[in-house]
Amino acid sequence: MRTIKSFEIKNGVGVGPDYPLLLISGPCVIEDLDTCREIAEAMIVIAEKHKVGYVFKASFDKANRSSIKSYRGPGLRKGLEILENIKEEFRVPIVTDIHESIQVTEVAAVADILQIPAFLCRQTDLIVTAAKTGKVVNIKKGQFMAPDDMKNVITKAEESGNSRLMLTERGISFGYNNLIVDMRALVMMKQMGYPIVFDATHSVQLPGGQGTTSGGQREFVEPLAKAATAVGINALFLEVHPEPKKAMSDGTNSLTPEQADKLLKKVTQIHNLEQS
Repeated sequence: MRTIKSFEIKNGVGVGPDYPLLLISGPCVIEDLDTCREIAEAMIVIAEKHKVGYVFKASFDKANRSSIKSYRGPGLRKGLEILENIKEEFRVPIVTDIHESIQVTEVAAVADILQIPAFLCRQTDLIVTAAKTGKVVNIKKGQFMAPDDMKNVITKAEESGNSRLMLTERGISFGYNNLIVDMRALVMMKQMGYPIVFDATHSVQLPGGQGTTSGGQREFVEPLAKAATAVGINALFLEVHPEPKKAMSDGTNSLTPEQADKLLKKVTQIHNLEQS
């Protein structure tokens, strides 16, 4: 088993065994600056309370929505402007999705972590272009991939000169409109030597479960997050919204800041025990 790497992301916030648990959290998609500010402000307080690192996450574009009529986000330019505002005001690292190679340079000028969406994790040009920026790259394992398949994805990034990688588990396709989390995947990916992220909210998604939108089972976020932390993760990914029922994407599996606060209390206790 390779030793899991640790590295700083920005301003003392890092990921890996040498750092506290990292919280990656924010709304699924950027709705407006005020909503992002409200969420960032709340989550920073929660992260400090539980003594974990914090990275603000939001997507400027959700390119894989179920329906062509679904809200996708403000787009690249407006979205990056909002993310830059959050970064400068709150002095926190930023992560956002990239979908095409042509977006990478512009996004890398703002984001501290470039995130490869699960459905795009085998897109060689996207991985290579992201890796060559030297930024931290968070690669989500596709719902269609076995854990061992991530070795090939890692090789693409490493051979492009980047070893500042994070690997995210977000469930695997299981029957119709459902995902399941196999905790063995976390163990198998840890053996690849990179920090492991568990995406607790996307893992309870029901893809396309509501016809033109995805559903979700928010009640299972806590048990899965606790189980993954007990197995051993370096970062926890949570989608958070002040009013999940009004969220413009993934509201059914998002938490309120208050729910995230209660979950972090339990998760950090487990993490500290697992690390001891």
